[in-house]
Amino acid sequence: MKWFVFLLLCYILTSFATPRSSDSKFNLQVSVSAVASSKGWIEFALYKNPDTFAKVGTTYRLARTDAQKGMVTYTFKDLEPGKYAVVVYHDVNQNKICDKNFFGVPTEGYAFSNNVRPNLSVPSFEDCCFKFQQDRNIPIKMVY
Repeated sequence: MKWFVFLLLCYILTSFATPRSSDSKFNLQVSVSAVASSKGWIEFALYKNPDTFAKVGTTYRLARTDAQKGMVTYTFKDLEPGKYAVVVYHDVNQNKICDKNFFGVPTEGYAFSNNVRPNLSVPSFEDCCFKFQQDRNIPIKMVY
């Protein structure tokens, strides 16, 4: 019986002493500047999987907030550490899609994390991703 109590006590003490990094969750604040107007919504898309990056309907998390001219901020809460990338667009007409012209160029404002500016196509996950291990604020500038 003494051994059982001793082993139980050791188990309890070591379970409290061992840090559990897998339980650590953090907040990611995304601050978008240069928003052209207060019409419509600003949509924040958070991606974790490189294979689905910037594909409609494949976001890890998605948020929509009212647009405000100048700066708009949104916070993704309780995220696990890892690599993430953010895509933001200004849905002026509130149709829930980033409108594009005949050539596929967005006609509404957009932005990518790391302030990546695409040339002729959507940038890669690797270009836009960042390592996330603690509460963090990332600034992004909207492009129109």
